[in-house]
Amino acid sequence: MKKKLDFKNFSIYFDQYLFIAITLLSVMGLFFLYSASQEDISTVAKQAIFVCFGLLLMFLVSQPDPDFYNTFSGLFLIFSLVLIFLTMIFGKEINGAKRWLDLGFFTLQSSEIIKISLPIFLSSYLYNKPLPISPRHTFITLVLIGFIFALVARQPDLGTSLVVFMSGGYVLFLAGLSWRFIGSAAALFLLSLPFLWNNFLEPFQQQRVLTYLNPDADPYGTAWNITQSKIAIGSGGINGKGYQEGSQAHLDFLPETETDFIFAVIAEEFGFIGVCILLSVFFFILLRCLYLAFNARDRFCRLTIGGLSLVFASTLFINLAMVVGVVPVVGMPLPFISKGGSSLLSFYIAFGIIISMATHKKLMQK
Repeated sequence: MKKKLDFKNFSIYFDQYLFIAITLLSVMGLFFLYSASQEDISTVAKQAIFVCFGLLLMFLVSQPDPDFYNTFSGLFLIFSLVLIFLTMIFGKEINGAKRWLDLGFFTLQSSEIIKISLPIFLSSYLYNKPLPISPRHTFITLVLIGFIFALVARQPDLGTSLVVFMSGGYVLFLAGLSWRFIGSAAALFLLSLPFLWNNFLEPFQQQRVLTYLNPDADPYGTAWNITQSKIAIGSGGINGKGYQEGSQAHLDFLPETETDFIFAVIAEEFGFIGVCILLSVFFFILLRCLYLAFNARDRFCRLTIGGLSLVFASTLFINLAMVVGVVPVVGMPLPFISKGGSSLLSFYIAFGIIISMATHKKLMQK
């Protein structure tokens, strides 16, 4: 149910289902993070501040009319690109990657912003184009997506760059890209894999792919992370070992418990039942977004809701597939659960925009 609370001089736009589900997911995230961080109160408190600010930000972002985002989508994209270039020049380097811009009070991962601004801009660019999308508009869109993908991949950040690439590709597909073009692009991609492998992947990224293909080759070295993740998930069983009783996480066998592999901590401590409850909340959010997309007021809103929802779904899928060994480890947070302010705030912004697109209606449907 979409609510519009009318007062004398203003209206509040609000979707109670998404707000309740996202708030529930955020609270669950703080609960899980307390155990995953070895009961580190400071980590949980910092994350709680991001949650409170993010929920307020989501509400504020949901209030402008979609025409506001349509009009200023180009400026939003330019602002995101400026942040990327500032990160390349002045960024904070951690473990050989320059992905973060130190703002003093907050360390921003600029690529998290561009994965939101790109689908909004492409929705604005493509929503009024005749179907099927012409080769000219397709080419322009792909050049822009490829350019931004290359910028993010240079940081290097393979996981986020793939999500950025998909965020643009989703909008292009939803806008009416022909299946013939999709098939041709897929064939070209497969043929270019050797070139991409030798020229675009860093040595450590190549090693991650090789480890994925043959995890038994080095179980105590490069395959340690995924091996311990599988052990943690499998040992949880049906009911789990209990809150803060996970041996893999609390005895420091499992790495990155607060970020990339927090799902393994949840599975070990709460088992299959706990995982099903958590995934049911994610699934409800995705179903709600699908419903809102089908009932949006115009094509721009449908494309934006669809593109942002699929970015959320892709991030979720990559994280889950990564921790169970279905895809290589690429460094991807679990939305609203993993520690990290930039990723958390970017999704609050995304869902605020989704609510704006869904709750603002016009008398005449386009």
